[in-house]
Amino acid sequence: MAGETLPGTETDDRSDSIVLHVDMDCFYAACERLREPELRGEPLVVGMGYEAGEGHGAVATASYEARTFGVESAQPISAALDRLPRIEDLGPDDDPDAAGYYRPVDLDFYKDVAADVKEILHDCADVVREVSIDEAYLDVTARTAWDYAPSGDRTLAEGFARYVKQRIEREVGVTASIGVAPNMSTAKIASDFDKPDGLVVVPPGEVRSFLAPIPVDEIHGVGPVTARELRSLDIETAEDLADADVSTLESRFGSRGRELAERANGDDDRAVTPTGRPKSLSRESAFTDPTDDPEAKRDVVRTLAADVADRARSRGAMYRTIGIKVVVPPFDINTRARSLPGPVDEPELVTDVALDLLDTEFETETVRKLGVRVSNLSFSSADQSSLDGWESADDEKNGSSEREGGQESSQGTQREVGEGLQREVGEGPQREDGKGPQREDNRGSQQDDRAPDDSAHDDSAHDDSAHDNHTSNSKPRGQSSLVEFD
Repeated sequence: MAGETLPGTETDDRSDSIVLHVDMDCFYAACERLREPELRGEPLVVGMGYEAGEGHGAVATASYEARTFGVESAQPISAALDRLPRIEDLGPDDDPDAAGYYRPVDLDFYKDVAADVKEILHDCADVVREVSIDEAYLDVTARTAWDYAPSGDRTLAEGFARYVKQRIEREVGVTASIGVAPNMSTAKIASDFDKPDGLVVVPPGEVRSFLAPIPVDEIHGVGPVTARELRSLDIETAEDLADADVSTLESRFGSRGRELAERANGDDDRAVTPTGRPKSLSRESAFTDPTDDPEAKRDVVRTLAADVADRARSRGAMYRTIGIKVVVPPFDINTRARSLPGPVDEPELVTDVALDLLDTEFETETVRKLGVRVSNLSFSSADQSSLDGWESADDEKNGSSEREGGQESSQGTQREVGEGLQREVGEGPQREDGKGPQREDNRGSQQDDRAPDDSAHDDSAHDDSAHDNHTSNSKPRGQSSLVEFD
């Protein structure tokens, strides 16, 4: 890309890398505020093992407002209540400004929101490594550059990261803090530097000066025990660690001592490695205002279906299940899916089935968001090498057995699809970086020993067992199916 190279920027391949660390802000609390907007700006505690009105369980996450009262993650709910009483428990003379709201963890719902976020991340990067439900690394070296933008006031990499942040907030409704750096460990530290809703960019040539004053326990791989040992050696900051005698570190920590010194010096040659292959691909689009207009809904589904089918074909993926997601106000999630007799690559069929599923049950419904997905994927061997890094968060989980009804229905649908069915699907607005369409519908906004903020997650976020002719009707605290992302 055209533009001036930053002063002090090295020219080796490693320094040219551009890594984003995306860390969602108080993610569980942010999800609760999606379906209860009145909780925005209020102290909010989300408890694991907590039940309404009870005092047991532990704090999974506390909003920034709740943290000002001394509520922290992993704290017993009973201790949190001592610092921040439930607003429902207040007496007539108590101060409501000194109380907060408590909600139980609803992991199914959070996975659904996370899937929407991660769909954006996979659309914005060629390589994505998902660390948890609310955290991921992106290698965007092929998408942007460390050069200055034509305006001269920021790098292209900063502009690209801002674009990612804006898409997450606009299309999903939650905020993320992003660190941008030439390597993973520095990007992670940067993302935590200006929370919430922060964006910190550390260009090549500035990594060591950025890290120098940081407390040693913030270096990737340094936990409480290691930090205490380092402080016993008068090593308090990253600069101290970078300047420490390597032989002394190795005698105390083994080969890990050298690695810690390298991290403190800004040296981290780890590549962002993808987390797996997808079992589903999906696309979603939110309306600016909820609508019951049948044609508006059908137009969106046509566009989404064409996009999903195109993405599947470009990745050599065939699919055996076609489904839709319909979100009705305030945030009730409905999914419908139809199974086919075998894997296919038929874009017209994706459109036809998706429209049929929509019209059968949701033609008159007021909706705020629509999605189309294909699942039960299989891949052609010729394209497997380009498919790494795609993974889905969660799929329909209410049974895995195949049913005859689904196969019969899909056969009938295939017979009804006319040959030569045509669609007109525009590319949409182009991104400023010149890397293709923005993929947004114009109707609306589309471990180290430091645990992430919302650490109460499990690996089931990556379970993806699709089911035939599945029907799910989710209320906000119910099962949230169809949470695929590509």
